Amino acid sequence: MSDSALRIKLFKTMVLARTLDDRMAKLKAQGEVAGSAFLGRGQEAFSGAAGIRLRPGDVFAPLIRDQAGRLAFGESLLDVTRTVLGRRTGPMRGRDGNVHRGDWPAGRLPMISHLGAMVGTVVGTLLARRIAGRQQAGDLNVGVAAIGDGGMNTGALHEALNAAAVERLPLILLVADNQYAYSTSTDRTFACKHLVERAVGYGMAGHRCDGTDADACLDTVGEAIAAARAGKGPQMVVADLLRLAGHGTHDDASYVAEDVKSRFGDCLQLHERTLTQQGILDVAAIAAMRDEARTQVEAAVEQARAEPQPDPAAEEWMARSERDLVNLRAP
Repeated sequence: MSDSALRIKLFKTMVLARTLDDRMAKLKAQGEVAGSAFLGRGQEAFSGAAGIRLRPGDVFAPLIRDQAGRLAFGESLLDVTRTVLGRRTGPMRGRDGNVHRGDWPAGRLPMISHLGAMVGTVVGTLLARRIAGRQQAGDLNVGVAAIGDGGMNTGALHEALNAAAVERLPLILLVADNQYAYSTSTDRTFACKHLVERAVGYGMAGHRCDGTDADACLDTVGEAIAAARAGKGPQMVVADLLRLAGHGTHDDASYVAEDVKSRFGDCLQLHERTLTQQGILDVAAIAAMRDEARTQVEAAVEQARAEPQPDPAAEEWMARSERDLVNLRAP
């Protein structure tokens, strides 16, 4: 099991991500968010574990329910709130929707909505670094790409995983098997017993964990990242969990069967209970963490609210500057 400090760090990340998601949902209900709001409730342990295990120089390609991983890998609350509220001060400068944000030089790739497409982007980044001679044998920078059970059936993903396996790239594919591809249950989207069985077909290592168990996520994802970093080729990690909200705030998730709900707990509540039972955190410490998270989120929201929206007549609409591209080429 991972050490106590790392477990507490993951818990704090999960609390912050949940608090931020709840605030984003409220902003959406108040009409302050253009487009939908997508919440990561129930997936914070799996996503956050990946972000915590990464280091500078690595690459992370998140999807819509990876707020915990984004925060753990360095995304600031202001980057989130500025983008969600459409402010020109944000990393996407008020453009491109509220979930497509990223920071290329920092290794946080802006999300492409077409499922599976981000895996190829990470594969290309890793291959380019190898060709440029920027990888050190035995201690590689890795790339993590997130996908769900539905996205596992897209053509772009299959092509990218095949390339990653043939080239033995340090890719880690995080598969959140959250039981539904939007509203389609997994029994209608794949016929194998479990998605981890696909790993052997690609020629990569497969790992499986309980996505509601934060400790299991930390350990399993950590093992996969360590293996990829050591040059053992791409790794697939499949977590069994359930998203505790609809596909987005527009979706009431009424299609989720009661027997499915009964099989899965809330990863945040479960981790809190484990840490308190083991004497690692007490009630007062947890309450302080929640208060701190609310204070931080509210401060970011208020600052972003006070900042300007884009002026179409005055903006420089270049997607990226030459300075950004130079930074991106740096190790």
